[in-house]
Amino acid sequence: MKKIGFLSFGHWTPSLQSQTQSAADTLLQSIDLAVEAERLGMDGAYFRVHHFARQLASPFPLLAAVGAKTRRIEIGTAVIDMRYENPHYMAEDAGAADLIAGGRLQLGISRGSPEQVIDGWRHFGYSPVEGENDADMGRRHAKEFLELLRGQGFARPNPRPMFPNPPGLLRLEPYSEGLRDRIWWGAASNTTAVWAAKLGMNLQSSTLKDDETGEPFHIQQAAQIRTFRAAWKEAGHARTPRVSVSRSIFALMDDRDRAWFGREEQEQDQIGFIGASTRAIFGRSYAAEPDVLIEQLREDEAIAEADTLLLTVPNQLGVAYNTHVLEAILTTVAPALGWR
Repeated sequence: MKKIGFLSFGHWTPSLQSQTQSAADTLLQSIDLAVEAERLGMDGAYFRVHHFARQLASPFPLLAAVGAKTRRIEIGTAVIDMRYENPHYMAEDAGAADLIAGGRLQLGISRGSPEQVIDGWRHFGYSPVEGENDADMGRRHAKEFLELLRGQGFARPNPRPMFPNPPGLLRLEPYSEGLRDRIWWGAASNTTAVWAAKLGMNLQSSTLKDDETGEPFHIQQAAQIRTFRAAWKEAGHARTPRVSVSRSIFALMDDRDRAWFGREEQEQDQIGFIGASTRAIFGRSYAAEPDVLIEQLREDEAIAEADTLLLTVPNQLGVAYNTHVLEAILTTVAPALGWR
């Protein structure tokens, strides 16, 4: 068995060909798609966070709204860029959204990726301290956030408070028990996967990673997952970690599917650069008739290693079409591969 969710980047554009022509369209359709995904029996609704772009950004209002409209499905991010985050305010937002959802949040966080503007986090009021770069700052914010989610008091109470306080040092409220175990780290390298394991975070591995060996993407990603699990075991954590991978997978069921995705341009891994010098490998997309797709996916070692699969969706094509895309995978592919 494997948990299967969708991952939406939440694009919008004023183009007449897009079903999401505004931010309101994207936000409201994201809620509707999560409701439909729950109806289909999917396990997760996940959303990407990008700043200064016509995409989903501040995630917690959306996560809370999805939590209020659904009852079972996991609700998460993949990922929140921690360079932009105030860990204290984020802990409050996350606690509130998780309580609204009944403890279903699965928050993916990371140091972030190249953004739309130069040093965008500076516009949010954050700068690396002496001796840090922006990646170090993101990891520092992440560690502060994790510490706050322990729920331990740390702030001295006012001797003349407006309202009565419980005894001792105060923690941030609202606090949601168990959220600390549902934080994931989006790791692009083996080194950061090990770092995440030591801190007790679950692992999110996306459709790209640092090209560390020159091997095919799925083989490098599977090795990263095994490295993460070994580091987790060595750290001595009591619980079993979770690992997700993201994929673009489309079963070609009808003429619409073939028109949108029945091309072969992305059936191979791609090599590119993240930033000025980091060589990255981008995983292939999958689009084929169900019987062919099943055989292709059997060969993906990283999907086999992971316990959770996030299916990236073309959100600009609308809720109805994306529901069709997800249902096709659940009914024609997942059972044959033992995911269901």
